[in-house]
Amino acid sequence: MAACGCAEQRKRLLPARLVVYFVLGLALFSPAPYLEVMRHLVEGLRGQGLLGAWHVPAKSSLFRARQRLGSEPLRVLFATTAKPMATEATPGAFWRGLRLLAVDGTCWDVADTEANEAAFDRPGSGRGSGRSAFPQVRMAALVEVGSHALLDAELAGCRTGEVTLVARLPRSLSPGQLVLADREFLGVPLWQAFSVTGADLLWRVPANRVLPVTKQFRDGSWLSQIRASSGPARNEPVVVRVLAYRLKDRVGEAAASEYRLVTTLLDARRHPARQLAALYRERWEIESVFAEIKTHQRGARVVLSSKTPDGVRQQIWAHLLVHHALRELMLRTAATRGLDPDRVSFTETLRSARRSVTVTPGSFSP
Repeated sequence: MAACGCAEQRKRLLPARLVVYFVLGLALFSPAPYLEVMRHLVEGLRGQGLLGAWHVPAKSSLFRARQRLGSEPLRVLFATTAKPMATEATPGAFWRGLRLLAVDGTCWDVADTEANEAAFDRPGSGRGSGRSAFPQVRMAALVEVGSHALLDAELAGCRTGEVTLVARLPRSLSPGQLVLADREFLGVPLWQAFSVTGADLLWRVPANRVLPVTKQFRDGSWLSQIRASSGPARNEPVVVRVLAYRLKDRVGEAAASEYRLVTTLLDARRHPARQLAALYRERWEIESVFAEIKTHQRGARVVLSSKTPDGVRQQIWAHLLVHHALRELMLRTAATRGLDPDRVSFTETLRSARRSVTVTPGSFSP
């Protein structure tokens, strides 16, 4: 609150710190309405006789309190708390000493208001008027594969490309990490922006990319070069190692899919091609993270209700904060029992957190 200049100048029924918890509560109990969420947050205090003379404000008061708070405190809180959580002992979190991360993007449907449309725009559609029913916010995210924790995120209107947003995420990278990404991100400027951090990369290659062999390795991989399509970097090729393999469909060889990956891990002995190919499937864990947040936590096909762009951003940061808190709880629970965090149910953890907030105040605090 102090860092964002949101501290109160006078005593209020809804101090800014309480409003932060209320906004987090909206994400935790989504899509419950305002007054029901506030009742969930204070019910345990009432039961223990700690509520005193305080009473649940009117919905209009809660709405104005959210506007006063804005989105910046939630964004700063996320930037402060969203750190890697997995350890070397966490199953699936590391490979040969490298922390596994993934990047990708997704979109959020937001309330159909003029302000939201002006700020975020709406995508095209092949049906009806040719425009989507709702404006959309595009989000690019960096995720720790082993814990499903979001480490960084960028928000913009839906007309901003994923590559543009992902290019802002290297700020959260460091040596000792291996970043997995899909084929739409492979380009020399983005590759260099990520690799200059000291992190290693393992990205899929578009089908039309030509990767000539400059050195062949015994495991079938080879050294090659990628070049920028234009600009000064066009004459400065980047050396990569290429892996090519096939994944068989259940129906057999005829339906096999061909994949090519490029990596900064150039030593074929230390980083065998077969192991890297098997490792790449971990990239899909980020899709599970998006499903946890947007389907289970927010609610399937739920549209973010805020009618202003700042309110929309506030809601999204709150959802990311609550997800991080839930994932931290799941990681601790799994560690005490020696389990892979993937074996702990996200939906059961979400339900448990909702119960604990209502019944036992302070037992689950983002």
